[in-house]
Amino acid sequence: MARIYTKTGDDGTTGLLYGGRVDKSDDLVEVLGDIDEAVAALGNARANSLDQPLADLLLHIQRELFVVAADLAASPRQRHRLEPGKSQVTAEMVDALEQEIDALVAQHPLRPLFVIPGSTPTEAAIDFARTVARRAERHVVRARADGHAVSTDLLRYLNRLSDLLYVLARQATGTGAEPASHD
Repeated sequence: MARIYTKTGDDGTTGLLYGGRVDKSDDLVEVLGDIDEAVAALGNARANSLDQPLADLLLHIQRELFVVAADLAASPRQRHRLEPGKSQVTAEMVDALEQEIDALVAQHPLRPLFVIPGSTPTEAAIDFARTVARRAERHVVRARADGHAVSTDLLRYLNRLSDLLYVLARQATGTGAEPASHD
């Protein structure tokens, strides 16, 4: 029987992709926890969605967040091993988010009203994922300031992701709303 536990983290560290370890209190690990939480929140939204195209898009985002996590978790000395779009965030991934946002807003213009999250289970879960993505973005900025390798594309991806999640949450309410400033 294979065991799920390795005991290697019992010393308060966790392993990096392609080798090396960092303390579990490291800013980088905070970001990875945020990404994991966003993936789970999107899973909740997807499980509650009755809209198959929305569920498919949420699954796609969940898979891309695994790319984000791999990019962040890579050992600094082994970043050359990352594969664009598979374990490394690319400018094309950011562009695709922007195109999705533009297409959704063109189909269903956002209305200028304030929406309190919780009108539907799907919308609430997407809004929760949005707030977690925002937290991840803040933690990425801090990790980068502390010397961790964080690409500009990854930072841009998280910024656009929260914008997309805002649009998706508004559309999941059926009302649409004007997005808050997301700069």
